[in-house]
Amino acid sequence: MRITTRRTFLRGAGGAVLGLPWLESVAPAAPRAKRRPPLRLGFFYVPIGVVRRGFFPGERHAGLPAFNGDLSAIIETKTAVGSHPIDLTPTLEPLDRLKGKVALITGLDRTFQIGTDVHAQCASCFLSSAAPFTVTTSAWPLDRTLDHVVADRIGDRTPFRTLELSCNSHRDNLESIYFDNISWYGTGHVAPSIRSPRKAYRRLFGTQEVREFRNITDLVLEDARSLRRDLGHADRRKFAEYFDSIRTIEQQMDKLDRLKGRLTEVSLDEPPEAHIPRGEYIRIMGDLLVVAFQTGLTRVATLMVGPERWNTPFMFEGLFDKPVSHHLMSHEQTKYGEELLAIDRFNMEQFAYVAEKMDGIEEADGSTLLDNTILTYGSGLGDGATHQYSDLPVVVAGSGAGALEMGRHLHCPDGTPLANLWLTQARAMGVELDRYADSTGPLKQLLA
Repeated sequence: MRITTRRTFLRGAGGAVLGLPWLESVAPAAPRAKRRPPLRLGFFYVPIGVVRRGFFPGERHAGLPAFNGDLSAIIETKTAVGSHPIDLTPTLEPLDRLKGKVALITGLDRTFQIGTDVHAQCASCFLSSAAPFTVTTSAWPLDRTLDHVVADRIGDRTPFRTLELSCNSHRDNLESIYFDNISWYGTGHVAPSIRSPRKAYRRLFGTQEVREFRNITDLVLEDARSLRRDLGHADRRKFAEYFDSIRTIEQQMDKLDRLKGRLTEVSLDEPPEAHIPRGEYIRIMGDLLVVAFQTGLTRVATLMVGPERWNTPFMFEGLFDKPVSHHLMSHEQTKYGEELLAIDRFNMEQFAYVAEKMDGIEEADGSTLLDNTILTYGSGLGDGATHQYSDLPVVVAGSGAGALEMGRHLHCPDGTPLANLWLTQARAMGVELDRYADSTGPLKQLLA
């Protein structure tokens, strides 16, 4: 087997296919500086908003908001409009090692269309933000989302146009699909998320069904060993790291599968899925997203951490000794303030894990995978108690190969549409749009 580019695949028994990262030893002879890595676009969606005093700089001593109360009454300090150094508040502290490669963006408002529930529009409209009442076939401003708009331009260059992942294992809630999906082909046409790590793995790497499943690294090791003999020292290390990451994903999937099997055999007050460790679940889905980007299987992906307004409980391991409902707790910050702050930090730790993993992967030109990615953390609510859809919590990691200014806190003027960020990111990805949804222009101060 001859391997000439990073897009070549190793093929083993049973039809298993495994993509390879970029390797110097087998790359084309073009000068290193001229091999520009492709750009990737990713979204890490967090439901229910955040506790503002833990996330937003200048608000850590603010009062506690009442459920559906007036937020302005409890904000003591308002950040000045413009660009500032990043203040790593308690919720943002997990980003410390990436401080120079992230941007905090505040002051952005999501489109809200009067007449429907605020949670129904949080997730489904987060990446679309159509101007109110311009979509006549929907009760909310839901249109083709940004991931698919960008994939229309670059998706044909990869085996998968887009990749949609979700960390919601529950099936026992009565909410509609609009509370549980951020990726949409268009109004009323959802892009279904893959919720099982095993199913996501099989889709990406073409393995057999579970009963016929064999370790994919075993399937390709014979080809891999012959290739490895021809690699230089640095590439042998990179090759080993890559296979270790794949094997770790397999081991984590096996661990979760065994846990699910044991949970179905015991009597529990909650659904068995409620006891699956959230951190392990999110990280394995994050690992799959990273590998998909690393091997060129896709360049556009979304990862939804959890659903909006579902009251089913989740197990936040390391925080609580039993599953809890994030949504129900969010209505009572006076009672559950510390617990909610812990959940916000927990979610940020998972985002930091994914971003740091990307930053540890070297690309063809010596940059990192994160350097050539725009990975956005965000939520469709600014605060879980007040249900505000203005001043949303947004963090962007990765500069898109230098297109965006990192290491700063950009606070936007009142009334700045969230779609201005999406327009900025679309252009950074090479998609020339005059306007996106209800945007009024790009975020010029975010541009490098």
